[in-house]
Amino acid sequence: MAEDEPKPTQLDMPLVLDEDLTKQMRLRAESLQQRGGMRQDGEKLLQPAKSMYRIDFTQQPRLQFEPWDVVLDKPGKVTITGTSQIWTPDLTNLMTRQLLDPAAIFWRKEDSEAMDWNEADALEFGERLSELAKIHKVMYFLITSSEGVEPANLKASVVFSQL
Repeated sequence: MAEDEPKPTQLDMPLVLDEDLTKQMRLRAESLQQRGGMRQDGEKLLQPAKSMYRIDFTQQPRLQFEPWDVVLDKPGKVTITGTSQIWTPDLTNLMTRQLLDPAAIFWRKEDSEAMDWNEADALEFGERLSELAKIHKVMYFLITSSEGVEPANLKASVVFSQL
Protein backbone atom coordinates (compact mmCIF):
# COMPACT_ATOMS: atom_id res chain seq x y z
CA MET A 1 0.00 0.00 0.00
CA ALA A 2 1.36 3.41 -0.87
CA GLU A 3 2.14 5.69 2.03
CA ASP A 4 -0.19 8.43 0.80
CA GLU A 5 -3.23 6.12 0.68
CA PRO A 6 -5.56 6.51 3.66
CA LYS A 7 -5.54 3.67 6.14
CA PRO A 8 -8.85 1.88 6.67
CA THR A 9 -10.84 3.07 9.65
CA GLN A 10 -10.80 0.62 12.53
CA LEU A 11 -14.04 -0.06 14.39
CA ASP A 12 -13.97 -1.59 17.84
CA MET A 13 -17.39 -3.23 18.21
CA PRO A 14 -18.02 -4.35 21.79
CA LEU A 15 -20.11 -7.37 22.71
CA VAL A 16 -22.80 -5.93 24.95
CA LEU A 17 -24.54 -8.01 27.61
CA ASP A 18 -28.25 -8.22 26.74
CA GLU A 19 -29.59 -8.45 30.28
CA ASP A 20 -33.27 -8.58 29.29
CA LEU A 21 -32.78 -11.40 26.82
CA THR A 22 -30.55 -13.32 29.24
CA LYS A 23 -33.20 -12.96 31.96
CA GLN A 24 -35.99 -14.03 29.58
CA MET A 25 -34.08 -17.13 28.49
CA ARG A 26 -33.24 -18.08 32.09
CA LEU A 27 -36.91 -17.72 33.03
CA ARG A 28 -37.76 -20.17 30.26
CA ALA A 29 -35.28 -22.71 31.69
CA GLU A 30 -36.59 -22.16 35.25
CA SER A 31 -40.19 -22.50 34.11
CA LEU A 32 -39.51 -25.82 32.42
CA GLN A 33 -37.63 -27.07 35.47
CA GLN A 34 -40.40 -26.04 37.90
CA ARG A 35 -43.16 -27.60 35.78
CA GLY A 36 -41.12 -30.69 35.05
CA GLY A 37 -41.55 -29.84 31.39
CA MET A 38 -39.44 -31.03 28.52
CA ARG A 39 -37.45 -28.69 26.34
CA GLN A 40 -38.31 -28.60 22.67
CA ASP A 41 -36.36 -30.94 20.45
CA GLY A 42 -32.97 -29.27 19.92
CA GLU A 43 -33.70 -26.35 22.25
CA LYS A 44 -30.68 -24.84 24.00
CA LEU A 45 -31.60 -23.79 27.54
CA LEU A 46 -29.69 -20.96 29.16
CA GLN A 47 -27.92 -22.17 32.28
CA PRO A 48 -26.59 -19.81 35.01
CA ALA A 49 -23.04 -19.70 33.56
CA LYS A 50 -24.34 -18.60 30.15
CA SER A 51 -25.35 -15.13 29.00
CA MET A 52 -26.55 -13.53 25.77
CA TYR A 53 -24.54 -10.70 24.24
CA ARG A 54 -25.06 -8.70 21.08
CA ILE A 55 -23.31 -6.52 18.52
CA ASP A 56 -25.24 -3.97 16.49
CA PHE A 57 -24.08 -3.83 12.88
CA THR A 58 -26.16 -0.83 11.85
CA GLN A 59 -24.93 0.53 8.53
CA GLN A 60 -21.65 -1.40 8.49
CA PRO A 61 -21.90 -3.09 5.08
CA ARG A 62 -18.22 -3.76 4.38
CA LEU A 63 -16.14 -4.89 7.29
CA GLN A 64 -12.92 -6.85 7.37
CA PHE A 65 -12.15 -8.79 10.51
CA GLU A 66 -9.09 -7.73 12.46
CA PRO A 67 -8.39 -9.15 15.93
CA TRP A 68 -10.59 -10.07 18.84
CA ASP A 69 -10.07 -7.92 21.91
CA VAL A 70 -10.98 -10.03 24.93
CA VAL A 71 -9.91 -9.22 28.46
CA LEU A 72 -10.67 -11.18 31.63
CA ASP A 73 -9.90 -9.26 34.79
CA LYS A 74 -9.39 -12.53 36.66
CA PRO A 75 -8.28 -16.05 35.66
CA GLY A 76 -10.89 -18.19 33.95
CA LYS A 77 -12.33 -19.14 30.60
CA VAL A 78 -15.07 -17.94 28.23
CA THR A 79 -16.49 -19.53 25.11
CA ILE A 80 -18.12 -17.21 22.57
CA THR A 81 -20.60 -18.87 20.22
CA GLY A 82 -22.45 -16.95 17.53
CA THR A 83 -26.07 -17.51 16.59
CA SER A 84 -27.30 -17.64 13.02
CA GLN A 85 -30.69 -16.03 13.66
CA ILE A 86 -31.56 -12.98 11.61
CA TRP A 87 -34.75 -12.25 13.54
CA THR A 88 -34.28 -10.54 16.85
CA PRO A 89 -37.27 -10.06 19.14
CA ASP A 90 -37.45 -13.43 20.90
CA LEU A 91 -34.60 -15.87 21.19
CA THR A 92 -36.15 -17.75 24.08
CA ASN A 93 -36.34 -20.91 22.03
CA LEU A 94 -32.71 -20.83 20.94
CA MET A 95 -32.01 -24.04 19.05
CA THR A 96 -28.71 -25.87 19.01
CA ARG A 97 -28.81 -25.94 15.20
CA GLN A 98 -28.74 -22.11 15.25
CA LEU A 99 -25.34 -22.04 16.98
CA LEU A 100 -22.41 -21.38 14.70
CA ASP A 101 -19.20 -23.37 14.54
CA PRO A 102 -16.48 -22.81 15.41
CA ALA A 103 -16.74 -21.12 18.77
CA ALA A 104 -13.98 -18.82 20.00
CA ILE A 105 -12.48 -19.85 23.34
CA PHE A 106 -10.43 -17.44 25.45
CA TRP A 107 -8.80 -18.07 28.81
CA ARG A 108 -6.43 -16.55 31.32
CA LYS A 109 -4.32 -18.73 33.56
CA GLU A 110 -3.94 -18.16 37.29
CA ASP A 111 -0.32 -17.04 37.11
CA SER A 112 -0.58 -14.92 33.95
CA GLU A 113 -1.85 -11.51 32.85
CA ALA A 114 -1.85 -12.57 29.18
CA MET A 115 -4.88 -13.95 27.38
CA ASP A 116 -4.68 -17.23 25.47
CA TRP A 117 -7.15 -18.43 22.85
CA ASN A 118 -7.85 -21.12 20.28
CA GLU A 119 -6.37 -18.99 17.52
CA ALA A 120 -7.50 -20.87 14.38
CA ASP A 121 -11.13 -21.15 15.50
CA ALA A 122 -11.26 -17.56 16.79
CA LEU A 123 -9.88 -16.25 13.48
CA GLU A 124 -12.31 -18.34 11.41
CA PHE A 125 -15.21 -17.19 13.57
CA GLY A 126 -14.12 -13.55 13.26
CA GLU A 127 -13.92 -13.82 9.47
CA ARG A 128 -17.44 -15.27 9.40
CA LEU A 129 -18.62 -12.25 11.38
CA SER A 130 -17.43 -9.97 8.55
CA GLU A 131 -19.70 -11.88 6.17
CA LEU A 132 -22.64 -12.06 8.58
CA ALA A 133 -22.47 -8.31 9.20
CA LYS A 134 -23.63 -7.85 5.60
CA ILE A 135 -26.95 -9.57 6.40
CA HIS A 136 -27.48 -9.06 10.12
CA LYS A 137 -28.30 -5.73 11.70
CA VAL A 138 -27.82 -7.31 15.11
CA MET A 139 -25.86 -10.42 15.94
CA TYR A 140 -26.32 -12.40 19.14
CA PHE A 141 -23.70 -14.41 20.98
CA LEU A 142 -24.00 -17.10 23.62
CA ILE A 143 -21.14 -16.65 26.07
CA THR A 144 -20.36 -19.48 28.43
CA SER A 145 -18.25 -18.60 31.46
CA SER A 146 -16.30 -21.10 33.48
CA GLU A 147 -13.64 -21.34 36.13
CA GLY A 148 -15.09 -18.48 38.18
CA VAL A 149 -15.60 -15.90 35.42
CA GLU A 150 -18.80 -13.84 35.43
CA PRO A 151 -20.05 -11.27 32.90
CA ALA A 152 -18.65 -8.47 35.08
CA ASN A 153 -15.15 -9.95 34.62
CA LEU A 154 -15.36 -9.90 30.81
CA LYS A 155 -14.65 -7.16 28.32
CA ALA A 156 -14.93 -8.42 24.75
CA SER A 157 -15.06 -6.75 21.38
CA VAL A 158 -14.35 -7.50 17.77
CA VAL A 159 -12.16 -5.13 15.80
CA PHE A 160 -12.95 -4.56 12.13
CA SER A 161 -11.48 -2.43 9.38
CA GLN A 162 -14.13 -0.52 7.50
CA LEU A 163 -13.55 -0.97 3.78
